[in-house]
Formats: sequence, structure tokens, C-alpha cells
Amino acid sequence: MIAFTDSHAHVDGPEFDADREVVLARARAAGVQRIVVIGAVGDTSSAERAVALAERDPDVFATIATHPHDVDKMTPDWWALHERLATHPRVVAIGETGLDFYYDHSARETQAEAFRRFIALARKVGKPVVCHIRDAHAESRAILAEHGAAEVGGVIHCFTGTPEDAAAYVAMGFHVSFSGIVTYRNAQPIRDSVRVVPLDRILIETDCPYLAPVPMRGRRNEPAFVVHTAEVVAREAGVPLAELAAATVANTARIFRFPTG
Repeated sequence: MIAFTDSHAHVDGPEFDADREVVLARARAAGVQRIVVIGAVGDTSSAERAVALAERDPDVFATIATHPHDVDKMTPDWWALHERLATHPRVVAIGETGLDFYYDHSARETQAEAFRRFIALARKVGKPVVCHIRDAHAESRAILAEHGAAEVGGVIHCFTGTPEDAAAYVAMGFHVSFSGIVTYRNAQPIRDSVRVVPLDRILIETDCPYLAPVPMRGRRNEPAFVVHTAEVVAREAGVPLAELAAATVANTARIFRFPTG
């Protein structure tokens, strides 16, 4: 069986409360051997849930932060919890953090200030940054460069930019992660972007429960479905599925510093 890693999933959330263990079993049956759970949605209970899941499942790793949508709500207590959890041995990255100028759920300057502060936390603990960036690529690259994020490494998750954006992130030293969006009919610029990212910088993800890939679009997404995304990314990268899978497993292990065996 071909092995995969889902580099970005939200299986800690309430959408999976009724059948989380079944979902994880389906992932393993599909070859998904490791899952990075993103503890960053809503309030800090997401970070706590992600870490708790990683503590009890050796195939699950956690990240912690507050999503750009929610940074307007942050309090000193939220920051204190992130500071504490950032050093947890099952926490492999800080994120998702970044800029979302499409929805603007939080004020843009608040997003930028939180992004800077989370990059500083990542550098303090020596862990990479998982970046959520939508309609703000130039602004995000400026912050990443100004604050030395490349020193700890990072992932541009659920990439939705242009090939030029992808190439710019690669030139800065970052990895680029492709979600189920790459399978959508109107996503040709994202498929084109796969071709400019070197194989050793590509990651794949579900971002579940969101963005289920074709042919599962419209359903609740889950880690087992990352296989469908991998098939399209492999085709666009011009490599066999097994080669793409092996590369993305190795890339994810390297950037997040967890074992491949």
C-alpha cells in the first residue's frame, strides 16, 4: 500500500465528534499513516484539543495558534496558553497563522500583528510556521521576510495563489501545500502552480472537514480523501503517484521534524 501524510487536518473539531475514531481508522486503511492536526480554529480550545489528540495517538501531531479569522478575539490569556503549548513535544509547528484579506473577519492590521507575533513565537521555540494566506500574498511575503520566518521554515498551506506566487515562496525557502482545491475544475492556476514547485517542497493536505476533493466534493472531507488530491498533484508534477506520495511523506516529516519510520 502507498503511504501518505495529511499535512493539515482539523479532525479535532466538533464535525468529527460522533465518529472520530472511525475516521482515523478509514485514514489508516487508505494508507494515511500520519496526520498533522491544526489547533487554531475559534478559541484556544482548538489548540488544547489538537494537543490532547496528539498525546493519545502516536500517528497524530499537533500545531497551535489562532486563525487569522479569529485574532480580533485574542486576549492575554490566549497568548499565554499558546506560549505554554508551543514547547509541547507533540506540537510540531506554530499555525495556522497569516493573513486573510478575502474574508477580512479580523482587522487587517490585527491579522498582521498576530502573524508577526506567531512568527516570533515559532523562532523562539525553533518550530516552523504554518501559514494561511488568501488574497494577501505580497503582504504575507513581506512579513515572512522581515521577521526571518525562513530561519525556522514554513508551509504555505492550502495554496490558492498563482504560479508566480508559488515560485516566490519556494525562492524564500518555504514548502507549498496543495489541498482538494487542486482537483476543482476552475482551479487551473493552482494546478499550474504544482509544476513550479520542486518535488522536495510539495506537501498535500485535506484541510478537512473543508474542501473535499473531486470525486468527494460536497461531502465532509476527511484524511482518507487526501489520496484523491495526491493523484491530481502527481499528474501535474509529472511523476507516478507512488513517487509523489513518498516525496510528500518525506517532505512533511522533514519540515515538521518527525520520524518517517
